[in-house]
Amino acid sequence: MKVYGLIGIKLENSFSKKYFTNKFKKEKITKSAYFNFNLHDISDLRSLIIKNNISGLNVTMPYKEKIIPFLDELNEDAKLIGAVNTIKVDNEKLIGYNTDHIGFAYSLLANLNDRKRALILGDGGAAKAVKYVLKKNNIQFKVINRNTHFDYIDINQKMMNDYEIIINTTPLGSLAEINKFPNIPYKYISKKHLLFDIIYNPKETKFLEYGKKYNAFTLNGLQMLKIQAEESWKIWNL
Repeated sequence: MKVYGLIGIKLENSFSKKYFTNKFKKEKITKSAYFNFNLHDISDLRSLIIKNNISGLNVTMPYKEKIIPFLDELNEDAKLIGAVNTIKVDNEKLIGYNTDHIGFAYSLLANLNDRKRALILGDGGAAKAVKYVLKKNNIQFKVINRNTHFDYIDINQKMMNDYEIIINTTPLGSLAEINKFPNIPYKYISKKHLLFDIIYNPKETKFLEYGKKYNAFTLNGLQMLKIQAEESWKIWNL
């Protein structure tokens, strides 16, 4: 039996376990199983892998950045991004990858049209993959984060007019914070805007709901997640 899984905290509503369990059933992949591993101390990573004979892991909050010192090697994309969401166990060697950027790029670029400037809301591990994709595709961006050089209170009408892509990388609007949303001036949004929320559950966050109200094109993170999951599977089975 090959064991795969997801590590993080509070994984009850996670996407990965359901996705891979359905994938194994649909594609008749036998002798493979996927589990959630609530990991409260990242230093327990290697003992968790040995104890459960794990072949590959996905990584979610709050460990995408914190996990790096506990790995033996990073692939080039993960090094440049500075965050890991996939681990391959290769003869006891732990190799870190990032497949978030692949999923995000596929989802965003297919809907980009002529939009060339982006506001990134939040600056955690998920934002790192977003910035990597924007840089590679020559899309100018500004990061909005509390207690940094640009805070939410600095977003004005001119900025909203200048930046046609707005990407939420914060947990605001997720199931745990379902009634919350990034505090941006939504009244300045128009049909020229694309609002991308990396959250996938609920399907439409308050951020996307308010964007739609002002006729923006909206995307959630579901397609991004599906693609990054498939890319993880490829890495584990190279």
